[in-house]
Amino acid sequence: MITLLSRLFIPDYKNTDLPEVRRRYGVLSGAVGIFLNILLFAGKITAGILASSVSIMADGFNNLSDAASSVITLIGFKLSGRRPDKDHPFGHGRIEYITGLLVSISIILVGADLAKDSVSRILHPQKVLFSGTAVAILAVSIAVKLYMFCYNQNLSSKIDSVALHSTAMDSLSDCAATSVVLLCQILSSRTGLQLDGWCGLAVSVFILTTGVRTLVETSGPLLGQAPDPKLAEGIMDRVLHTEGILDMHDLLIHDYGPGHLIVSLHAEVPSDFTLVHAHDIIDRLESRLDREFGVMSVIHIDPVDSRDHEAHLLRTRILKKLRAIHPDAGLHDFRILRGEDCPAVSFDAQIPFACSESDEKIIGELTDYIGTELPGYQVIVRVDRT
Repeated sequence: MITLLSRLFIPDYKNTDLPEVRRRYGVLSGAVGIFLNILLFAGKITAGILASSVSIMADGFNNLSDAASSVITLIGFKLSGRRPDKDHPFGHGRIEYITGLLVSISIILVGADLAKDSVSRILHPQKVLFSGTAVAILAVSIAVKLYMFCYNQNLSSKIDSVALHSTAMDSLSDCAATSVVLLCQILSSRTGLQLDGWCGLAVSVFILTTGVRTLVETSGPLLGQAPDPKLAEGIMDRVLHTEGILDMHDLLIHDYGPGHLIVSLHAEVPSDFTLVHAHDIIDRLESRLDREFGVMSVIHIDPVDSRDHEAHLLRTRILKKLRAIHPDAGLHDFRILRGEDCPAVSFDAQIPFACSESDEKIIGELTDYIGTELPGYQVIVRVDRT
């Protein structure tokens, strides 16, 4: 069904890299979710009344909250597609991440409320009536939720959306929760045990677990998580295979929402290049990165004098000391600043986050080492965690 609707309502539906196509997919997913969840809510409330079951009615209200979540998703995709303006020059793409966060919070709130009602039913049990109609409604609900999981997960992969991934995982947890409710109905009718409250509590655990997991996943882009390793490796490979580039460092990838990535890096070029020649290389490289990876790139030029043998020897010795601090450490922007006074070595020490030593301690170790082993040089060192 979702493929048919995509063809009907989304022009150029195959070109999912376009922001407008992504937005339309998100709106379509939200609209379908609202419609199906309201139908499931009405059906489960009816089934809950017929069976006098708090777990079925609670599962129905869970679907109502899912409809509200779909409304949030729909609004989020609408807003995230707005054009950049003077207050938001990089666009509104991060609204999609906020949407996923709100969906996660709503899932947690529903789970907590359901847990409270279930504990009350455990403490004050009531007889649950078996209803064939209720069982049929629950079975249909499981099939519908499984379908919703499949299409949301498919769309999430197609347009790389954390909001739709959260919605898909919510549908999967609903499928499991409703299965537990259905099993409870059958067991209660066969054994006479009062399982309704315990079943509702189990459902709430499913919901809360899903909510917390999606909360962690959707908060990552907002907090500033590490970039996609494949993207970072692809950019590094392209830069290092560009003629005239000796090395690179300080790669930063800023995420302003799906399809809105800004990349900055430092590229080392021979110091005997003219400024015009170096600028031409960097200008062409920026255009190629933008075209191949769909990013906006800014590259800083670092001139390197490969004929400075004194700098090469000092760099080798200091790098050996850094590797003693941590085997994956490195350095960049190494310079010997020669003036009228005492010369100084200046560099950035690349220290992995895995290294537990503080920046201050590392700077102290390097300063002491250079003062003892390489006398006659002042030290200017900065720690760059990578």
